[in-house]
Amino acid sequence: MMNNEEIEIKVLLDAIQLKYGYDFSQYANASLVRRIHKSLADSGYKRISEMIPQIIHDKEFFNTFLNNLTVNVTEMFRDPNFFRAIRQKVIPYLKTFPFIKVWSVGVATGEEVYSLAILLKEEGLYDKALIYATDFNDTVLEIAQKGIYPAQSVKTSTKNYQKSGGKHSFATYYHADYDSVIFDRTLKKNIVFANHNLATDGVFGEMNLILCRNVLIYFNRELQDRVLNLFHDSLRTNGFLCLGSRETIDFSTVAGAFVPVKKRLRIFQKKMGQGQEINDED
Repeated sequence: MMNNEEIEIKVLLDAIQLKYGYDFSQYANASLVRRIHKSLADSGYKRISEMIPQIIHDKEFFNTFLNNLTVNVTEMFRDPNFFRAIRQKVIPYLKTFPFIKVWSVGVATGEEVYSLAILLKEEGLYDKALIYATDFNDTVLEIAQKGIYPAQSVKTSTKNYQKSGGKHSFATYYHADYDSVIFDRTLKKNIVFANHNLATDGVFGEMNLILCRNVLIYFNRELQDRVLNLFHDSLRTNGFLCLGSRETIDFSTVAGAFVPVKKRLRIFQKKMGQGQEINDED
């Protein structure tokens, strides 16, 4: 039998799904409850159920709630060793194709997708690439599309870029404007920003490379498996799947369809069937 708070959370999540179409029922419970409590504290209400009418009737209040409920922590070239491994192990294979499609999943405010665009540009692949940048949160997608970030982030971004094997001055890719940096519009040329919900939406094209880092940790095992099957079906043969450092495919029903390229860095390749995959060196 559920206690009062569990009942209130269920009613809240049902209301959100009915009104806005977002399904949070398979998100990891501990993280979900913690973030609902943050919204409750910010709202000034005493009970979760008291927020429900305003969530239903006030879109701005719901957007604030949604931003609290989702994790939008990111930075340029986050985890430089990962991007260095992409340069060394994945890019040479992608260069054998006349055209490539890349899916950056859960892009939040967009730093990762611009990092990827810079990497592809330096490796001579950007002009023959199409990058899909998706998130289910329209508010953060708007920030990503603008490509404008606080100036104080540049120091960390530059350091990450250099550690990732960057080939030029990081300042090449942006210009400063008062307290902000604005990334070069040419980096957006081949990026398509789109709303996509991993919990409910379907396959997203025939991809050569999918990056979904530090998203699955917020899902329960059932939803994680659904999403990993979605990625499997969205990848072309020998395509690459990149997950976050605390994420795994080992439990999934599609685990046997992938081989590790850099297991420690969670870079996997969809099997071809005749053993032309890249071998893991970890």
